[in-house]
Amino acid sequence: MSAAARRRTGGAATGSRVLLCAPLRCEAVALRGATGSPVLRTGLGPWRSARRVAGVPLGPEDAPVLLGLGGGVGDTGPGAVVVVDEDRDEAGSVRLPGAAGLAELLRGAGFPVLVGPVASADHLVGGVERAAQATTGVVAVDMESAAVARSAGDRLCAVVRVVVDTARTPLLHPRTADRGLRALLRLRRLAPAVTAWAASSRRCRPATTDHPR
Repeated sequence: MSAAARRRTGGAATGSRVLLCAPLRCEAVALRGATGSPVLRTGLGPWRSARRVAGVPLGPEDAPVLLGLGGGVGDTGPGAVVVVDEDRDEAGSVRLPGAAGLAELLRGAGFPVLVGPVASADHLVGGVERAAQATTGVVAVDMESAAVARSAGDRLCAVVRVVVDTARTPLLHPRTADRGLRALLRLRRLAPAVTAWAASSRRCRPATTDHPR
């Protein structure tokens, strides 16, 4: 990442080669100061996030990582840390080969980690859609990770989501605020381990499989 890009994303020119990408303002606030790496708020939804990431010049040694909140599918409950091994959307899928190694590291640090595919959509995914996704092996849903994976090309190092809502405990629920705060605190606590892993790991180039919409 160039010096100018680091200034735009809030990091020092001599800082880490890892760029933490957070779609929502609350996620970005939670991550800022958790590590020495710059934090890029990409914005809500696939198109906004893709444009924001594509607009940051990435050097050969830069490693973007997407960290944020997500929705659980099937038995994935609130508070679970999902390390994504495949991002899926209507255009196809992007595989992240480094997921198993990162998950092992986070489990060793005491986090409740689940590895699996995430389905990205351009809208909030409701209970009926989540039930259908569960039959395909998807463990969580979000709105940005597949688009960010394509924008980052072969540089995306990892995607990690902390689950807030599920089909049984949707966003419109009395305990959403409490679950959301706990998830943001967990996101902040795991950020140093994810950043250190991304900075020291050899490049794990994502494998993309596209198909027509």
